Amino acid sequence: MMPVSSDHSVRVAACQLSLQVGETGRNRAAASDAIGIAAGQGAHVVVLPELVPSGYVFASAAEARALAEPADGPTVTGWQRLAAQHDLVIVGGFCELGESGEVLNSAAIVDGGGTRAIYRKAHLWDAEPDVFTPGDCDPPVIDTARGRIGVMVCYDAEFPEWVRKPALAGADLLAVPTNWPAEPRPAGERPMVVLNVQAAASTNRIFIAAADRCGTERGVSWTGGTVIAGADGYPLAGPVCADEPAVLVADCDLRLARSKANSPRNDVHADRRPGLYR
Repeated sequence: MMPVSSDHSVRVAACQLSLQVGETGRNRAAASDAIGIAAGQGAHVVVLPELVPSGYVFASAAEARALAEPADGPTVTGWQRLAAQHDLVIVGGFCELGESGEVLNSAAIVDGGGTRAIYRKAHLWDAEPDVFTPGDCDPPVIDTARGRIGVMVCYDAEFPEWVRKPALAGADLLAVPTNWPAEPRPAGERPMVVLNVQAAASTNRIFIAAADRCGTERGVSWTGGTVIAGADGYPLAGPVCADEPAVLVADCDLRLARSKANSPRNDVHADRRPGLYR
């Protein structure tokens, strides 16, 4: 585990929630409760799962559209109020109704000053293209009072070149709202999605906080793999790997993400040879 400087650490929380499709009031309340718990534990940054208010397992594109809301709708404005109340940066996923009527799998970064960025998931998983329009913009990296925070959503994080973009843009912490469906794995092994987050953190020397789901939704179970990985790739909190709600917290010295050295003579970014990768 990486050493932590108490003088410069940022307390990051990743919240694992049980949500149900269509139960927007209940889902928002579950997220608000988790944010309150995280704030009570001294968190500065809180990461929530993917598609918090709507749930995930839609019966149809029409159902998803009916549950979508604009970026200035009740979910994001509610997170703004909580961020201001608790002096937090909050990152969470929601089903967005775009300005042109498209439905997007989005994530917001908010703080006490309001919405800092909205990101739209670029890499859609399984049946998601039947529901969502994919985003086509790079993951944002936002300078906040707590550090440089990037965001992407779930399956995005499985593409090394996509994670590399915010890392090269200076992200200290990558927040990943996610809904990882449960998959079979050998006894004693961690889920590959968790290992992928750890590998992405290590190969970019950044912190990554992934907030996953738990419970069962319309017959779909979730990995429950919420994890906070340090810049060396090793977990600072989690992974949970259990079917239960949880609020993980870890003190992260985000200054450690500013150096990309992994040996006295090597640097994970400076040693790249992009001309060979074409």
